[in-house]
Amino acid sequence: MILLASGALGMAGTPPDDVVDRDDVDDVMDHDDLVVPDDLIDPDDVVDPDDLMVPGDVTDPGATEGPHDDCVADYDPHFEDDLAAADAAVPEVRALTGPPRRFARPLRRRFRVSARYGIRGNWIAGHHTGIDLAVPRGTPVYAVGSGVVVLARWSGAYGKAVTVRMPDGHYALYAHLNRISVRQGARIRTGTRIGSSGSTGRATGPHLHLEIRSRRGYGSDINPVRYLARRGVRLT
Repeated sequence: MILLASGALGMAGTPPDDVVDRDDVDDVMDHDDLVVPDDLIDPDDVVDPDDLMVPGDVTDPGATEGPHDDCVADYDPHFEDDLAAADAAVPEVRALTGPPRRFARPLRRRFRVSARYGIRGNWIAGHHTGIDLAVPRGTPVYAVGSGVVVLARWSGAYGKAVTVRMPDGHYALYAHLNRISVRQGARIRTGTRIGSSGSTGRATGPHLHLEIRSRRGYGSDINPVRYLARRGVRLT
């Protein structure tokens, strides 16, 4: 892996030319790309798990890190500042009550794990802060849990990304998307389509970077595989 200086990332809203192919960012701020679900619902609602769970093993048998890591995104101060401001502006989701909510996989097709969570490298955190799931560009991406969309826009090194604050206080970050299908402030439920996979931002190939944070800030990441497993979802 290589260490990328944050100064090379540019402002979160205006990535430099060498960060990403312009074909991928022509519609970054095009509001026509943001599809607002008609049924923005209370986050207490869930969908039938039979509609969400993919039978069998969805990963490539023997999937491991590929010959290179798809994700080279690292700490981006402009994105973190934008996320902090947006988080303060978005109302809190009601605290968890009653039985645990259901969760789901973010992809409904086979994928290859191109970079596992926690592998050591030259990231500021010292390790890979999420898990990379390699799929073709344009593959639908779904919310692993309910919550409120804190940020849905160009997110610096993460490219086009969606950050969701979940009712348990954790944050789910879906990065390097090709298209975003939700808007900031929307309340979403488990299984809501949030966008399509891509390779925007600091990425070397199309994939979904899924990052779970115990708090909003960079460095609070936790293992997404274990997080979902504790909630009944087998990711790998």
